[in-house]
Amino acid sequence: MEFKGADILSAKQFNRGDIETVLKTAAKMEPFASKKKWGDLLQGKLLASLFYEPSTRTRLSFETAMNRLGGRVVSSVGMQFSSLTKGETLYDTGRIVENYGDVIVMRHPDNDSVEKLARGANVPVINAGDGSNEHPTQSLLDLYTIQKELGRLDGLTIAMVGDLKFGRTVHSLSHMLSHFGAELIFVSPPDLKMPEPICRFLKEKNIVYKETADMGEAMKQANVLYMTRIQQERFEDMKEYEKHKGGYILTRELVEEKNPKLVIMHPLPRIWEITADTDDVPGAAYFRQVANGVAVRMAVLALVLGKTI
Repeated sequence: MEFKGADILSAKQFNRGDIETVLKTAAKMEPFASKKKWGDLLQGKLLASLFYEPSTRTRLSFETAMNRLGGRVVSSVGMQFSSLTKGETLYDTGRIVENYGDVIVMRHPDNDSVEKLARGANVPVINAGDGSNEHPTQSLLDLYTIQKELGRLDGLTIAMVGDLKFGRTVHSLSHMLSHFGAELIFVSPPDLKMPEPICRFLKEKNIVYKETADMGEAMKQANVLYMTRIQQERFEDMKEYEKHKGGYILTRELVEEKNPKLVIMHPLPRIWEITADTDDVPGAAYFRQVANGVAVRMAVLALVLGKTI
């Protein structure tokens, strides 16, 4: 991929070399991400931050990344405060916002929404989550976390648990892991299984995966357990949400029983699916995962803006 000027819309855009470029750049960003230094790499650049769906980590990490590298941020938060509520198209929004920012980061509740905006914008556009579709920069920071925790990415077994149907983070991560020979275990209820197009893609890439409802057995086999929440906002029928609520709960006792060496990750927020007593388990990496997001998003911003460190 030629990063300079590129839109980052999907994990499908990345080959192994692209991923390695991002991760190596992120490692160089650590002093700035860890608040040891302030940088000026993005001085004179402005990020337009468009978040039309709730966000804490993704929004703040992108804005922190921009500010700590010397750039600046303008933002529009909440659909109700934007011209989209007046009927403006995403294409037109892209044409408008390109006049304000050098790069646009957008989250939106509809699938493929960020791609629609990118068609109108002549500056780089980064997908910060489009409905239940994808979240490519989350999967990059997930890979960065796995690499830091285990020292490698190749040949690992990754178990993904919970809402795999609507979970955009696991969709992107599955695509990214296909470049590293991972074995994937998908743990979910039957009606929240990984979507068929992703399973078909993995078959085409000869990636070994299996589907199960048994989290405990998956824990025994995995190097990494990637928990997800059941996403209430994706269900039209609240009875369906209530049916799945509380389905998979990870406790300290369960980790110690099944696999004490397990690396535990979660894109957050967690609701009930990881109990607080798990936080002190050595492999509980989900808060370290949050910190890693700043370095990775610094790397992505710098790369699409043509800046090197």
